[in-house]
Amino acid sequence: MSRKPIIAGNWKMNKTAAEAREFVDAVKNNIPSNELVDTVIGAPAIFLEGMKKGVKGTDLQVSAQNCYFEDFGAFTGENSPATIAALGVEYVIIGHSERREYFHETDEEINKKAQAIFKHGMTPILCCGESLETYEAGKTAEWIEGQITADIKGLSAEQVSHLVIAYEPIWAIGTGKSADANIADEICGVVRSTVEKLYGKEVSEAVRIQYGGSVKPENVAEYMAKENVDGALVGGASLQADSFLALLDFVK
Repeated sequence: MSRKPIIAGNWKMNKTAAEAREFVDAVKNNIPSNELVDTVIGAPAIFLEGMKKGVKGTDLQVSAQNCYFEDFGAFTGENSPATIAALGVEYVIIGHSERREYFHETDEEINKKAQAIFKHGMTPILCCGESLETYEAGKTAEWIEGQITADIKGLSAEQVSHLVIAYEPIWAIGTGKSADANIADEICGVVRSTVEKLYGKEVSEAVRIQYGGSVKPENVAEYMAKENVDGALVGGASLQADSFLALLDFVK
C-alpha cells in the first residue's frame, strides 16, 4: 500500500503571533501539493485561529499541540477539542514525551484524548517513545508495544487506519542525537506490527508512522527512504521557514 508522506513541525512553546504570521506567509505558497505530501505545523493554541486564517486556500495544514478530552466544563487553562475543531484545525499532537514527563499524562488520558479528537473529525498525531535507559536495556520493542496498545484501546479499525503515530525516542529529542535510519525503520516496524496484532494487516498497512528526534534537512531523505517511515515530526528544524521548506525537498 502506498501511504502519503506527512511532515509535521512541532513549534512547542515558541514564537510570538507576529513570528507565526511571518512563518506562514513565507511557507504557505512554497510547499509541494498535498497530493504528494501532507505538510503540517503544530502551533501553540493561542495562534491556531490566526494560522487557520493565514493558510486559507493553501495546502499548509495546522495542528494543535495538545487538547483536553472533555468538550466543555470547569477545566481552567485547558483547550477543548470541540473548540479546536470549530476552528478547522486538522490535527492534534498527543502523548508527546514532554507532556508525559513534565505534565504526568498517562496512557489512559492519552487514549481519552485520541477518542475525543476523532469524535470531532480531527486526526491525532500520537507520540510514543522510550528513554535511553529502556533503549540501552534492549526493551524498546516491549515498551513501544505497551504504549501503543494502551493509547489506541477502544478505537475503531477505521479510526486507527487514519491515525498518525510518531515514534520519538526520548533520548533523541532536542539532544542532537538521532536514531539512525535503520533503527527508526525497525521501531516504526514494531509500531506497525503492534497495530497489525490488534487490528489486522489492512489497518496496519494504512496507518502512517512518523519518526521524530533531531530530524533535519540533511537527514530527512534517509529516513523517508525506509519502508516503515511515512513522515517526520520535527522540532527545532521547523522553527525557521527555510529549514522547514528544506525538509520537503525529498518530495522533488
